[in-house]
Amino acid sequence: MGVLEDKANARLFYKYLSTVYDEVNSFIWTAEMRREALGLLSLERDDRVLDVGCGTGFGTEGLLDHVDTVHGLDQSVHQMERAWEKFGKHGRVRFYRGDAERLPFRDDTFDIAWSSGSIEYWPDPVAGLAELRRVTRPGGQVLVVGPNYPSRRVLQELADAVMLFYDEDEADRMFREAGFTAFRHLTHGPRYSPDIAITTVAEVTE
Repeated sequence: MGVLEDKANARLFYKYLSTVYDEVNSFIWTAEMRREALGLLSLERDDRVLDVGCGTGFGTEGLLDHVDTVHGLDQSVHQMERAWEKFGKHGRVRFYRGDAERLPFRDDTFDIAWSSGSIEYWPDPVAGLAELRRVTRPGGQVLVVGPNYPSRRVLQELADAVMLFYDEDEADRMFREAGFTAFRHLTHGPRYSPDIAITTVAEVTE
């Protein structure tokens, strides 16, 4: 387990990173990548959408181009404070502080569950994916963006020490163990690293 897969370490990390997160993140998780991920979903304006690990709201912002309201959850109050500056506390985004592995929502609450740049910090990613499946209605979709496992050995060792990186085979395993039977993957990224991210969209079938 990487050092940032510990929840306390992740909260401390984001306490300091939150002040520059949007500037740093724009080099890794770009607007074009967000557009590509959104294109994998079937979104309707009145869909109930959950953004798990919403952070400062980059994914949320893209979702709001397609739906009226987004429910955003994060464990870092420092990240959410930046999101509040963008969206307000009581506007089109409804905020919750919580844990991806223990979502505070009833079964079948949402039409779409989205999580970008969060799974890599979950100590038990299968449990988190199972929670996304639980709170999404049958016929709905779950989309998760995470960091693709690097191909170079030296970067693999660094990745393993820091947080979760995974390839398509590992994504297959995690999603199956979480109860998904229908899913597909997209690897994408900015020009300097075109396969830096792996995005999985899964159908909730029961």
